[in-house]
Amino acid sequence: MSTEKKNTGVNRRSFLKTQTAAIGAAAILGQVGPVHAAGADKIRIALIGCGGRGNGAAKNNLNACENTEIVAVADAFQDKAEGTAKRLGVSPEKAFWGLDAYKKAIDADVEMVIMATAPGFRPLQYKAAIEAGKHVFMEKPCCVDAAGYRLLVEANKMADEKRLKVGVGLQRRHNSGYVNGIQQIHDGKYGNLVLLQAYWNGGGIWWRPPREGWTEMQNQVNNWYHFTWVSGDNICEQHVHNLDVCNWAKDAHPIEANGMGGDDIRRRDNPGGTQIFDHHFVEFTYPDGSKMYSQCRHVKGCFNRVSEHAFGSQGSGGMTDSGNVLDRGGVPFKFGDYDQEHFALVEAIRNDTSYNEGHYGATSSFTAVLGRLATYSGKIVKWDEAVEKGPDLAPGIENYTMDTTPPVLPDENGQYPHAVPGEYDPFA
Repeated sequence: MSTEKKNTGVNRRSFLKTQTAAIGAAAILGQVGPVHAAGADKIRIALIGCGGRGNGAAKNNLNACENTEIVAVADAFQDKAEGTAKRLGVSPEKAFWGLDAYKKAIDADVEMVIMATAPGFRPLQYKAAIEAGKHVFMEKPCCVDAAGYRLLVEANKMADEKRLKVGVGLQRRHNSGYVNGIQQIHDGKYGNLVLLQAYWNGGGIWWRPPREGWTEMQNQVNNWYHFTWVSGDNICEQHVHNLDVCNWAKDAHPIEANGMGGDDIRRRDNPGGTQIFDHHFVEFTYPDGSKMYSQCRHVKGCFNRVSEHAFGSQGSGGMTDSGNVLDRGGVPFKFGDYDQEHFALVEAIRNDTSYNEGHYGATSSFTAVLGRLATYSGKIVKWDEAVEKGPDLAPGIENYTMDTTPPVLPDENGQYPHAVPGEYDPFA
């Protein structure tokens, strides 16, 4: 199949880039006229999750892929759904909102779904899309607890059986430097890997204060990053990228973890408005006994680092390198990694090549969950036991509405429950 773009009088990529800059990074210009790839039918897409990453993912898809169209959008909040629909040129009747809006978007005569909702809802929505026979691109992390991981495993198997294509927003897997660097590691660049280091240390993340007149569920979903049942904590939401690279290098996932962490700085800065830790340190152990030391932190004034490093029997160094490589399925590198991951997925859909990133999306996401169980509890937590006995952080989530009482509530002083190492039970 040819991927050469026809001249429509408008360069779609530059047009989107220019207009997006004018209206802000999280906003996207209205729909561009169709650009066809030879012999390719239009792929109709539903966007579920209309925040900054959802709008960004829509832009990435339209920028990189020929003859795709966003025809439906869904979000928990009406203003976000309607605003994104307007920017993308989606018909108003195809804009849906509410915690069950994903169902309507999946059923909106589409072939593919882009999922960028708060992570706690992702396993449920992913399984629904696969059951409906849709190809899926889902952002990371793919789950935030053991119940979600088990749902992902089930849905991934179903996707394989149906020959559905699945992409995951762990975009380093579509960065040519990482692809080449990991291949060199697999070819023995550092010998046998004995130690890995993973970092995501930075200054912090947004916090959204409660809104008067909103239900508790509305406020928690709006401020989703700060509630473990929705975000999985920052070790899941951000640090999963670095953990995924290390799993990729080892071609394995850890079998146990021990760690430490805390939330003193975050609670000081956001009293009464957060559950999550501000720092985690985890020692992961792989099946062969090798280790990964993992750091992630949200504290201002400390050293910042976002990277991964490998130490082997014959040397040590970073995980990236330059070189002539191909992306997943043998497709060329044509774009930056955020665009490239959409290009590779759509090429797999059009060529019907085997493509399911949901498998490593699930294991890398649960690696982060395993680390959180270890830091919250201060105990050694084993993978198999965590998969089997790990808690369901949001029981009955499939029936949640904005009027549902959420799984955590503030106490009489406005403080939300938080994990205390030494007291927290990872399997309660």
